[in-house]
Amino acid sequence: MLGPYTHRIDPILLDIGGVHLWWYGLGFALGFLELHLFLRRGGGQLRLSPREVWSLSLYMTVGVLVGGRALEIAFDEWPFYREHLHLLPAWWLGGMATHGLLLGGALGAALFARRYGRPFLLVADALVVPAAFLMGVGRIGNFIDGQIVGAVTDVPWAVEFPYAEGFRHPVVLYDGAKNLLLMAYLLHVRRVNPTPGALAARFVFWYAFPRFLIDLFREYPTHRLVLGTGQTLNIVMAVVGAAALYRSRLRRLGRLKGSAGWGVVDTARAGRLQPGPPLLSQRLAFAGLLAFCLTIPSNWTQDIPARYGDRHPGLEHSWLYPEIDTAPPSSPAVPVGTETAPPNPSGGPGR
Repeated sequence: MLGPYTHRIDPILLDIGGVHLWWYGLGFALGFLELHLFLRRGGGQLRLSPREVWSLSLYMTVGVLVGGRALEIAFDEWPFYREHLHLLPAWWLGGMATHGLLLGGALGAALFARRYGRPFLLVADALVVPAAFLMGVGRIGNFIDGQIVGAVTDVPWAVEFPYAEGFRHPVVLYDGAKNLLLMAYLLHVRRVNPTPGALAARFVFWYAFPRFLIDLFREYPTHRLVLGTGQTLNIVMAVVGAAALYRSRLRRLGRLKGSAGWGVVDTARAGRLQPGPPLLSQRLAFAGLLAFCLTIPSNWTQDIPARYGDRHPGLEHSWLYPEIDTAPPSSPAVPVGTETAPPNPSGGPGR
């Protein structure tokens, strides 16, 4: 990229029968597919059967999608959804929180560990490498969507975003590059440190701490928490990661007693493989979820035709894409494009 760049990318990948498929959603689909393929290639020390690989892929996909949406609605968009409860399951209108993706993924991993009698730390270690990949490609989707922007700057690689005034730091590209570098680092740790929980601890800390620094270039909303919801969660996650790193060190030195199960292992099922090939229902469910991911447009709930009509001509309101106003009711007047502005037309906080 030579000199400042003006963002004019069409966010829609394809239109099929009145349903829009998005580059943003493609990031989720590619991330979940890579997670599944990574588990099929071995998945570290878990030694899963083929059927268990498909089960874990489903647990993670559902956990991430539900967690991302639940946290976004609860923390940032509840005033809108309180008045539109029928739109709670409308992923195709947008609304996903990054920290919610991680929380939902952790819950999915814990439920799988409990159900199949697997040590939680080993399950987590097997998942963090593809998780870093998902978070990396997901940030590319955020960039194409054009909703999350950084502070105004005159650096040579600055970007003029569709809904923001001036040239700004492409903070989502910074974060995406950080996540992909984290994946490479975790692959190295995986080869040299077999301690249960070593990978998971490093993921939690090295995801959150550098992101806190990167997000200093963002303009977080402060209507709930002093630093902004995302930055506050970054700090909490970094502290949890530091504690996990300390415990991992003690475990490696033999100073920490206890199993890698973290209390979620069902001892009656521990060590039992679920034999047999994957079920047809598992294959169909996973394929359906990957296709469903493509319908997710953005990190923030949107009036699709109003928001993207100038970037993708021909968009119209329908029962799938109703005319809605997701702006916070008491938002002050602020410059267009900043993250303290109302999401229509300036974009939402979107962690």
